[in-house]
Amino acid sequence: MTSGFLSALGGRIAERWLAALALPGLLFLSAVTTAVVLGHGHWYDVERLRAWIDTLADSPASHSAGTVVLVAAGVLAGAAVAGAAAQSLGTGVELLWCAEPYGPVLRYLADRRSRRWRAADAAFRSALVAAGRARIAGRDEADRLADIAERRYVDRDRLGPAVPRHPFGTGDRLAAPAQRLWHAHQLDLTAAWPHLWLLASDGTRAELQAARARLTDSARLCAWGAGYLVLGLWWWPAALAGAVAVTSGVRRGRAAAEAFAELTEALADLHVRDLATALGIEHEGVDDRVLGEHLTRLLRKERRAE
Repeated sequence: MTSGFLSALGGRIAERWLAALALPGLLFLSAVTTAVVLGHGHWYDVERLRAWIDTLADSPASHSAGTVVLVAAGVLAGAAVAGAAAQSLGTGVELLWCAEPYGPVLRYLADRRSRRWRAADAAFRSALVAAGRARIAGRDEADRLADIAERRYVDRDRLGPAVPRHPFGTGDRLAAPAQRLWHAHQLDLTAAWPHLWLLASDGTRAELQAARARLTDSARLCAWGAGYLVLGLWWWPAALAGAVAVTSGVRRGRAAAEAFAELTEALADLHVRDLATALGIEHEGVDDRVLGEHLTRLLRKERRAE
């Protein structure tokens, strides 16, 4: 039984390694080879690439089994290295998405997003006031002004539901559940999260883990896209692939962050009283803010001054 479990575990690890590192790495190495052989001057010359492959195939070394094995091992090793580099760079991209505004560059980006949001909010409020006045006055343009106010609201909401605090929207979205739970319930999500996680069902945990994995995969896709953008210096079609990958990764990352944040907030809303029950705190008829404050103080291991 143990050997069967180890075999199944090894098969899963190999499958994940192949999907996450080897296959994207092999594709990238193929693009590197194509860039080196063709370059900008012959970017579309498939016959040139085919002739280069035929030359390799006709060389005496290609008929040696040892040489073929060594080359195959080198290619797999190179693919694994490229995949590991993309994975590390993807972790950096993920950290950058969630970064606090430390340093002049990140602070500038956060301030820029904040100014854009405040301008959009001012435009929405002005349009809303104009629509309200037209409605009260009974003017014919009231419906048109209401539509303008609705569009201004959509423009502001696209930047974020509240004033941005992070350099990138993903960071604001991931931080939103903690801020909302604190304002609504005085609950410290950071302190309560491990306990809420233990109370969650297996299906809920799987949904959260899947959303979190999609965020990581999106950051890794951006990392691969950055690699192809660099490769575009030698073969410009690679830059197109890189631009598509980065754009897709950013969009997927936003969607994954949105899903993860919504699931996190929903889990806290649904299980905050279950958490109080598990900790032996009486909550019948207790206000949410009072209960949240009590939970926060208990989970932070704070004690009242006697």
